[in-house]
Amino acid sequence: MIGWADYLDGFVARLTGQYSRLGALLDPIVDRLLVIAGMGVAFRFSLLPRWAIAVVIARELFMLALSRFALRRGVELKINWPGRLGVAPTLGAPFFAMAGVHWLALVMLYAGMALGLLATALYIRRGLEDLEALDDERARKASSRPSSSD
Repeated sequence: MIGWADYLDGFVARLTGQYSRLGALLDPIVDRLLVIAGMGVAFRFSLLPRWAIAVVIARELFMLALSRFALRRGVELKINWPGRLGVAPTLGAPFFAMAGVHWLALVMLYAGMALGLLATALYIRRGLEDLEALDDERARKASSRPSSSD
């Protein structure tokens, strides 16, 4: 429930234009921590297939590390549609597993996992493109500066 409230809050904020830079930076971190917490509960009580839970948690931890790496390099990873759409089913899977609607929990888990992995591939591709563009821009600036020997 908490995850869906966070999800709805993000959509309402974007629709009404009531968002901040801090919120935009913190929201993905909170989402990842919510997913990890929900999956941790599902893992502990064997509510969902553990291999799938491990994939989801590994993806979330990877994305936290990737985001930090990208920010250090001056690249901002902008959320993409598969990532945005994958949050709700991923957060819903543990809820429905706890509620005893196992078939729906599995559908949501696999749909969220597939969207999350697709989003990760798109983040990596876009991040590499942005990093290359930044490197090219830095190289152009460095080559256009007058040398000290002139």
